[in-house]
Amino acid sequence: MSNLFTSLVTTANALGVMERALEVSQNNVTNASTPGYAAQRMVLQAAEFEPQEGLIGGVCAGEIESTRDLYAEQAVRRQVESQGYFEQTAQSLSAVEPLFDVSGDKGIPGALSGLFDSFSAWSLQPNSTAARQTVIDSATTLADSFNQMSAGLTQASTDADRQMSQTVQQINQLGAKLQELNGARRRGGLNDPGLDTQIQTTLEDLSQLVNVTSTNQDDGSVTVLIDGQTPLVVGEHLYQVGVRFALPASATPSSPGAQGPARIVGSDGADITVQVTQGRLGGLLDVRNNVLPSLGGDAYHEGTINVLAKAVADRVNQLLTTGQISDGPPAVQGKPLFTYDTSNDANVAQSLAIDPGITAAGLAAISPGPPSVANGTALELAELVNPKSDADKIDGLTYVEYYGQAAATVGSQLADAKTNQDFKTQMVSQAQSLRTEISGVSLDEEAILMMQYQRAYQANAKMVSVLTDLTQTVLDLIQ
Repeated sequence: MSNLFTSLVTTANALGVMERALEVSQNNVTNASTPGYAAQRMVLQAAEFEPQEGLIGGVCAGEIESTRDLYAEQAVRRQVESQGYFEQTAQSLSAVEPLFDVSGDKGIPGALSGLFDSFSAWSLQPNSTAARQTVIDSATTLADSFNQMSAGLTQASTDADRQMSQTVQQINQLGAKLQELNGARRRGGLNDPGLDTQIQTTLEDLSQLVNVTSTNQDDGSVTVLIDGQTPLVVGEHLYQVGVRFALPASATPSSPGAQGPARIVGSDGADITVQVTQGRLGGLLDVRNNVLPSLGGDAYHEGTINVLAKAVADRVNQLLTTGQISDGPPAVQGKPLFTYDTSNDANVAQSLAIDPGITAAGLAAISPGPPSVANGTALELAELVNPKSDADKIDGLTYVEYYGQAAATVGSQLADAKTNQDFKTQMVSQAQSLRTEISGVSLDEEAILMMQYQRAYQANAKMVSVLTDLTQTVLDLIQ
């Protein structure tokens, strides 16, 4: 009789185990399309069998284990970091490239051509008031073009600052979410697949914004560090990061009146900018602190556009002021055509304007020589389009070539960013596919498992029914 009851208990336990295994498999099927979900498996273990000790054997349910592979998760996050970097770089540079006209008909190259043409026409009619006024009008157009270019680059920098602040805010928000999830895992959710999925999804979202490393702790929480160095989330503690745009006290700027570079700081105020190398924040930092200053200047960079504006203005002014309006007697010296802010090298393009004291009559066409040439200065100005002297070039390039080099650099950087973005998008898909193969839910596999568990359940249920009948028969015999 005792053997019957023992068999009945063993079979009943097996029914419960199969029921739990079916629930796990059904949960996998339900969450098959949930982003970041990893399949769960309940371990079936043999119970100890030692009748003398009351150990009746059978099967028992072990722990529910996740198939999540941490190396696969890290591989996905590394690719997502790079994708975010190039995606943001391409987006930011796409707003900068249209500022550079490469057709030669508009913008700075078109205005330069117009100014050189006006010099050439003036050299043919050095005493013509209309030709002189055309020179002033063309110079005004050039100054306006530099002003517009500078304003466009400044706006791009302002947009980058706004996006950077928003990105830092998103990083802190995701950190706060991980802080809450860590608390939930510590308070009894260690084996909760839902919490695990949320943590991994949040980490992947965070990787889109900044390069981070995560470490799983024994209590179920994750420790998140920026670049493996600066803490963002440790247990249930959040260490918020921030962004600053003020000039650091440690470095003396070459142009004190210009804007400083953006800096990312940790919760203790320490500068961690060099640690942010990937993700959207890394892309924003690169464009904001390197690309835009190289073009429009900042506190530590003169900027290509400012170099060009200053070179053109200084050379034109030099030729005009060394020339003569009249050879007299007495001789009347020429006046400068351009003016700009000489106290700030990063503000030349923005402040470039026509000298308020210049008039058509104030343009000096005469070269004093010797010998004196009536249109000598106008001819020298006209030759700036194809200069022979290094004094009329920038780094061995004509003014138009120097501008074209800057435009080509921006175009090349944008093309590289787009190419890398496409490549990294493919790499992310590949890493995600590999992760799915390792830890994702296979509906075919789950169907097989559910069929096995269901048949095992039915077999044990039949066994319970047989044992119940046998028990009843024995009881009837005893009675």
